[in-house]
Amino acid sequence: MESVGGEGAAAISPVAKWRDDFSRAFQYYLDRSTPHAVERWMGTLVAALIYVLRVYYVQGFYVVSYGLGIYILNLLIGFLSPKVDPELESLDGASLPTKGSDEFKPFIRRLPEFKFWYAITKAFCVAFLMTFFSMFDVPVFWPILLCYWIVLFVLTMKRQILHMMKYKYVPFNIGKQKYGGKKSSAGSSGLSRD
Repeated sequence: MESVGGEGAAAISPVAKWRDDFSRAFQYYLDRSTPHAVERWMGTLVAALIYVLRVYYVQGFYVVSYGLGIYILNLLIGFLSPKVDPELESLDGASLPTKGSDEFKPFIRRLPEFKFWYAITKAFCVAFLMTFFSMFDVPVFWPILLCYWIVLFVLTMKRQILHMMKYKYVPFNIGKQKYGGKKSSAGSSGLSRD
């Protein structure tokens, strides 16, 4: 009886080992890609272009594209939002600094850039795979979906921009002042004396 259980465990073991090895290798390359933001986003742009070309040539899967657009909009809101909402924080008495004398609080995103990139890339890959199954090709008049998505995008971004203006935060590093810190020199290190 034990030999049967031992053979079954041995048959499952290579599959589990392969899955574990694949998971480790995938995580290794994912970790190595972290500092290469431009290259990562270029790869995502290529994946998006492949998806758009696939939908264009198949002339279908508009509901999948609409769902993808809604998902990306949801991710974008998380990317642009602070980790701690100032509206909820101000109820507790604490808030973002509004004057130069207030304590500095750095902007921390609710959804970090790497997770934002990873989720969008994964979404394009899943949507691309869905275009190979006809059950996801629901017939729909796509211009209405496109107009509805554009209206939803404009209203959502308007609300987000008003929130940014009200609480005076900018979720991007562009245009922000950078501080270099102290520069060490041979004279100040104590190695040489005059």
